[in-house]
Amino acid sequence: MVVEKSLLAKIREKELEVSIKIDDVRVEANRMIENARKESLAIITSSETEGKKAADEFLKREIERVREEADHIGVHTREEVESVRRKGEKNLPKAVEKTIAIVLSG
Repeated sequence: MVVEKSLLAKIREKELEVSIKIDDVRVEANRMIENARKESLAIITSSETEGKKAADEFLKREIERVREEADHIGVHTREEVESVRRKGEKNLPKAVEKTIAIVLSG
């Protein structure tokens, strides 16, 4: 019987060791899960910050491009207005002559 108690005591001792190891692994797993949660939150936060920064930079570039295009259109429009004014000035003497001729003739 002494052998059986000794064997039973050894089994209980091993069960206790395994139970302690399981608890240690469980604690370590919980720690790893918590670290993973913190890392994922940091990645999400960083991604959101980088995304906002990229969107802001894109918006600034597009605003600048639109301003440049508007400036170009403004310059082109002023050039066209000046061209039309010059053409009108060239035709002004003829228009005055025709207007005078029409008024005097009729």
